[in-house]
Amino acid sequence: QVQLVESGGGLVQAGDSLRLSCTASGGTFSTYTMAWFRQAPGKGRDFVAAIDSSGGGTYDTNSLKARFTISRDNSKNTVYLQMTNLKSEDTAVYYCATSRAWGSWLDTDFGSWGQGTQVTVSS
Repeated sequence: QVQLVESGGGLVQAGDSLRLSCTASGGTFSTYTMAWFRQAPGKGRDFVAAIDSSGGGTYDTNSLKARFTISRDNSKNTVYLQMTNLKSEDTAVYYCATSRAWGSWLDTDFGSWGQGTQVTVSS
């Protein structure tokens, strides 16, 4: 089973940008759909964005797509989430996850998860 490690989180000011990384090991990274989810304090885990195995297709949450961009580098077994113009409501733990399928964004459809990276945006 693939192991995922997220990095790049931290404490930033509103309006700042941040890039999260998620590096995979133990599996064939280039065969997986990859996604980012986030979980704010006291709330459930929400889908943020996904990218298909080749990197040619992406799907984003409408409310975030203007500010967040998902990408991947299969040669580095890494998926990224570029976040711009961060807002206090973006404060959450961000997780990456894998799926064998494309088209479903429920967290129950994703098999492997990282431990998460904390993003805190101060206003």
